[in-house]
Amino acid sequence: MRILFIGDVVGEYGRALFAKHINTIMEEHQIDGLVVNGENSSDYGKGTTSRTVQFFKQYGANVITSGNHIWDQKEIYNYISEHDDLLRPANFPAGTPGTGITFFQINEHVVCIINLQGRVFMRENLDCPFRSAQSLLSYARSRTPIIFVDFHAEATSEKEGLGYFLDGKISGLVGTHTHVQTADERILPGGTGYITDLGMAGALNSMLGMTKEPIIERFLTQMPHRFVVDTNPPGILNGVWIEVDTTTGKATDIQRVAVRDETRLIAEKKDR
Repeated sequence: MRILFIGDVVGEYGRALFAKHINTIMEEHQIDGLVVNGENSSDYGKGTTSRTVQFFKQYGANVITSGNHIWDQKEIYNYISEHDDLLRPANFPAGTPGTGITFFQINEHVVCIINLQGRVFMRENLDCPFRSAQSLLSYARSRTPIIFVDFHAEATSEKEGLGYFLDGKISGLVGTHTHVQTADERILPGGTGYITDLGMAGALNSMLGMTKEPIIERFLTQMPHRFVVDTNPPGILNGVWIEVDTTTGKATDIQRVAVRDETRLIAEKKDR
């Protein structure tokens, strides 16, 4: 079985890249399941909406994961309370809407997806992602040996640490949040597929998918500036696919996906 993971999709431009290339990627790599990080997929490039969730599902996504921007569009509160195809990090405080773990089926096989968020250089008042993962594993393994984690975190050390902590206990751990695809994809000694960061779907010559100038100005002046999704080509669409043995749940292969698109897909966005 092969599961494809797509990194943070940024705004309407990221969605346009996804829509243009995802079917080709799925067919070329004989993909069985699809997981997309959609926490930046609203038109504003922060948060997501029920409309964007349905957009990803229309193109075959089984699960949409998220991270620290999940609450940026208030419209999503009701949706995430009533559906389990959109995850928020499982180590958010008790009583938070939604869930951080879900299951879906591919033929006769059940697949588990867990979403977690890091604490280093991020919101440190979250529950420990290591202990949260550990507490969820017995429940997940009672249903399936095929378990994946999207770890939305800033620090490479925290991502690697969780990867080694869960090595041999899960099928794969993919990092998200930094929007820059890393070249360290591998199978860890215990049989867990790993990459520090999937990358993103967005403008290559941007800053995390946003136009550069307001962000650079903010660094220079420390004054607030409106961030705007960059729609200028070239665009990139990043991710990895992980192949697993459906009996053992161990990863047997992991390969990066990196598509570059030179065409202009949508009109340039102006400040709102």
